[in-house]
Amino acid sequence: MAQQEIHLDRERFSCSICLDLLKDPVTTVCGHSYCKSCINTHWDKGEERGSYSCPQCRQTFTPRPVLEKNTMLADLVEELKKTGLQAAPADHCYAGPEDVACDFCTGRKLKALKSCLNCLASYCEKHLQPHFQSAAFMKHKLVEPSEKLQENICSRHHEVMKMFCRTDQQCICYLCSVEEHKDHDTVSAAAERTERQRELGLRRQTIQQRVQDTEKDVKLLQQEEEAVNGSADEAVDDSERIFTALTRLLQKRSSDVKQQIRSQQQTEVSRVRELQERLEQEITELKRKDHELKQLSDTEDHNQFLHNYPSLSPHSGSTHSFSFRILPLMHFMDVTAAVSRVRGRLQDILSETETEILHIMSQVDVLLPQPEPETRADFLKYSQEITVDPNTSYRHLLLTEGNRKVTRVSTEQSYSKHPDRFTRWPQVLSRESLTGRCYWEVEVEGREVYVAVTYKNISRAESSDESRFGFNNKSWSLSCDRNRNVFHYNSIRTPVSGPVSSRVGLYLDHSAGVLSFYSVSVTMTLLHRVQTTFTRPLYAGVYVGKHESTAEFWELK
Repeated sequence: MAQQEIHLDRERFSCSICLDLLKDPVTTVCGHSYCKSCINTHWDKGEERGSYSCPQCRQTFTPRPVLEKNTMLADLVEELKKTGLQAAPADHCYAGPEDVACDFCTGRKLKALKSCLNCLASYCEKHLQPHFQSAAFMKHKLVEPSEKLQENICSRHHEVMKMFCRTDQQCICYLCSVEEHKDHDTVSAAAERTERQRELGLRRQTIQQRVQDTEKDVKLLQQEEEAVNGSADEAVDDSERIFTALTRLLQKRSSDVKQQIRSQQQTEVSRVRELQERLEQEITELKRKDHELKQLSDTEDHNQFLHNYPSLSPHSGSTHSFSFRILPLMHFMDVTAAVSRVRGRLQDILSETETEILHIMSQVDVLLPQPEPETRADFLKYSQEITVDPNTSYRHLLLTEGNRKVTRVSTEQSYSKHPDRFTRWPQVLSRESLTGRCYWEVEVEGREVYVAVTYKNISRAESSDESRFGFNNKSWSLSCDRNRNVFHYNSIRTPVSGPVSSRVGLYLDHSAGVLSFYSVSVTMTLLHRVQTTFTRPLYAGVYVGKHESTAEFWELK
């Protein structure tokens, strides 16, 4: 155990160039230590390249560092020499099945520390010493231990392959260059390595430049992330403050209206009660007079009757000079109607604001456009639930399945009058506005069925094609017939090749300006793609032209 510990200490204080204990130890900036003479000899070879590197970690230094003796390390080395310089190798120093063994060891072989490309042999620490001590070996090329040294020998001439044939792109020996490769473009392997090394350097420069450019992009994205987070936080705070103020304003207005109603209520109730009291007094007086008249009328004595009759006060009619009329259920209904009108206007404003905000947020996209999905599973990641708006439906369209299925019928439906209703063409729009990335599917049955997307401000009552999907510059549609598909935009018809399917998938990337129509079956087949710029939120729509034909927005899961 003591021998093993001594050997470990020896390795720790050995020079990785000469593999011996450090002599005049010096330490580089990167923290590795070498014999002063070894590292200077190593760096002398790098003079012509103008850069100096650490043999262990490959860190480069420019200019050449000035090395000072590491006195503490020198003292430790001297102490180690006194305690066990000649300790026997530990078991882990011997070559195992996965190690390169020393070619010169006899018996149990030690691990090779270096391989020589000139000798085509591998050496342990002991047998490597002549390469550092003898001038005859100073120019030999030492590399990390390798088992592939024999691959440097020509299998035909058994010579070291020091030449390279550019014609056949292979290493050859000198004899090969004057025989079977005689007329080929041949150079020394060193020259070819220099050329390839130059090309490698250029490729590394390109890669390093790309790394620098990408790092700049990453930094820009980090800054953009901070900007997006900061802007979003500020927008949330401002929106909360504005909506809080708006809520307070509505609460104050509600309180004012309530106070005004109660005040007017008290005034009107007081007037009613005052009138009621006067009328009740009049009733009492009238009843009293009626009682007097009854008593007189019941008198049997004619003389007494005639005597008392003049004393009765004459009938003056009603004691009040005003008239009134009760209007049941009409007292404050006008106030309720006025508040309802305010609510309607406010809902319209909020709806318009929501659409505007959705459009603005759909433009907030700092990243590159996402590639269009390929498989149906990819598309379903962007699935959008679609229901149609009854207020936009043509009167001969029947809406069922939770307003997802549209059927053309002969009977006119009892829809209320609404400014958003299509009155010329059998069309209907979705409730949901579409921004960002969306995907939905429509199941089609029958003839003359169009699937479409459109801006909400498309005409509704125009008798011309201005209100028809695909026949203006506000809508895009694909007609799905039994035998063919045709794309329509701005009254231009474009025949579409591809399979005719009862299921049509629509993919929208609003910010990228992409609208794609797909035939959906076992696979997704692109029918037509639109590349444009969308200026506001879109709405899904269908046109159902023939009786009993249907279009159903499929419920995707």
